[in-house]
Amino acid sequence: NPEAPSKVPGGACSGSSVAVSADLVDFALGVDTVGGVRLPAAYCGIIGFRPSHGSVSLSGVIPVSPSLDVVGCFAKDSNVLRRAVHVLLQLQFANQRKPQQILIADDCFEQLKIPIDRVSQPVIRSTEKLFGRQILKHVNIGDHISTKVPTLKDLYGKSMNGVIKSSSLGLLAAAMQSLSLHEFNQNHKEWMKSVNPSLDPVITSRIHNMPKLDEIHVQKLHKIRDDVRSTLNSLLKDDGILVLPTFVDSPPKLSSKEISSVDFENRFFCLSSIASMSGCCQVAVPLGTHDKSPVSVSLLARHGGDRFLLDTLRSMYASLQEQTELVSTSKPSSNGAISKEISAEIAKEKGNKAYKNKDWTQAINYYSEAIKLDPDNATYYNNRGLAYLEAGSFQRAEADCNKAIDLDKKNVKAYLRRGTAREMLGNYNEALDDFRYALILEPGNKRAATSVENLKNLFG
Repeated sequence: NPEAPSKVPGGACSGSSVAVSADLVDFALGVDTVGGVRLPAAYCGIIGFRPSHGSVSLSGVIPVSPSLDVVGCFAKDSNVLRRAVHVLLQLQFANQRKPQQILIADDCFEQLKIPIDRVSQPVIRSTEKLFGRQILKHVNIGDHISTKVPTLKDLYGKSMNGVIKSSSLGLLAAAMQSLSLHEFNQNHKEWMKSVNPSLDPVITSRIHNMPKLDEIHVQKLHKIRDDVRSTLNSLLKDDGILVLPTFVDSPPKLSSKEISSVDFENRFFCLSSIASMSGCCQVAVPLGTHDKSPVSVSLLARHGGDRFLLDTLRSMYASLQEQTELVSTSKPSSNGAISKEISAEIAKEKGNKAYKNKDWTQAINYYSEAIKLDPDNATYYNNRGLAYLEAGSFQRAEADCNKAIDLDKKNVKAYLRRGTAREMLGNYNEALDDFRYALILEPGNKRAATSVENLKNLFG
């Protein structure tokens, strides 16, 4: 491993990764089934690109699991990677697009064994600098998949007493491993019997202990794969990026057997299964080192969004490296500690959930917690203002909207909500002004137009 000589280079296609990291070649190819490009790239401190499943022909490639296999690419230089992948995928020229939403997978970052800020902050700061804070959002991707893909729990998630025994990402990882091993056996069992090759004991044990799957079980695995793809495509649409760590644990030392342990593999598979099972494209991006070990973050786009993902990497790469330098030289947070910004977002998401359940008091409490952690975020005041409206506290709603507008002069929702609060308080002229200004900011806003018309009809 040229980047960390005392650490493993990642296994799988690490030969290609090492060749790139050592400057022996400009780029190299590899097969990524459950992480064979992404992990070696991350461990060797270079870029690793897993394209959308099916976007590159597998003709001539010895299959591991055709339902998961893709031909990926390694490079040190983001421009070289872009050129190589454009040829590999035969992409035609098109105007570069910028992301309209960048989703931070908070539940994935919470699993990190190094300070969360060391991986998340370069992305957050780069996003704010390049595209604006308004496109940053936070998501619990495990919960989202659990809600949208019930087939996961139906197949794997219940023990004999009906209690869920694993996280949704753990279940997704289990589905990925089952599908991968099943298809490997289908493709290579006769060769295994005739040649009896000498394999790593862990791999041999995994293959021999793999239960035989019937056709119904295999169909359910494919249904999970299809449902996860549909779920992520719907979440990210054509302009969204999901951000997650490339790996949870730092690269193990050469003499360590940790990389072969079940727990170690499962922690990585929980992350790698998101792209492997959805077929979405993912790029692992180096973020310098922490305690002499490479650090990496991953950007993921919808299935078929390869060009968009490459455009986003091109826009962000230099800034990510710049912000990495700034974060790595600043005072680190305590090991594993969640930053105030992330804690605030978690509180906001809890508030959103309480709001959907019409628990206005609980929602207000969570939004207040978010405001205490990050008092300069207009969204938190805006959301609490809406909860106050629902609870009938119109003066407090107006005050929160005032603060949101002070922080963000073009916040259409804040003007609409303040207008509603003022209307309920009997301040009709001020309410009319708010609705009219919302229309100036967003001429097609139907709610603002309806509110203006209603007030004009009432008071001439």
